Amino acid sequence: MHDIAGLSAAEVRAFAAAAADDGALLAVHPERAPASALAPLLRHDGSPGFVVTDMTDVDLFAPLDTIELPDAPLYVLTGVDRGDRMAGWSPNEALPALGAEDRTPLLLSEGIHWVLQQPGVLERNHCFMTIGSRPRKPDGALDSRTPAVWISNGTGRDGRERRNAPKVGWCWAGNQHTWLGFASALDRRGL
Repeated sequence: MHDIAGLSAAEVRAFAAAAADDGALLAVHPERAPASALAPLLRHDGSPGFVVTDMTDVDLFAPLDTIELPDAPLYVLTGVDRGDRMAGWSPNEALPALGAEDRTPLLLSEGIHWVLQQPGVLERNHCFMTIGSRPRKPDGALDSRTPAVWISNGTGRDGRERRNAPKVGWCWAGNQHTWLGFASALDRRGL
């Protein structure tokens, strides 16, 4: 991961040591390590992660205007939660509820970093959306797709060889899924 971000392993280790906080999630700024480069690093049951074939624009899923990222290559998130309590909600319902709780939704790249650092957070039937990232239409309006990280069933275009692989995909902002929570954090901060 450090190679993708153009950092040395020593720089990442030094930042992690300085930011040492129980439960904090280390993230690389998405401009340094895009989701398309991170997804193949994911592993579940020995299978590598992948991005769904109809998400060729995965790196255009940018932070919402309401999300301010630290101006640094590395930062941490605290109070990360998978959002299981919101399973069955739509992204359109979850986003204002997270804001009312003073929580910030995770970006797609942050969700991938979370699974890379804590693989057990990705469980079949208990996966999560990362609604802090959305693509924009040419007119500047938000696209209705919202990204998520889940475990492939190996059906359809995924292919049987990808059964149980970590999958980066998308869902419609108005759709509800009983098996997807909404990953969020209390804050993001650099050092």
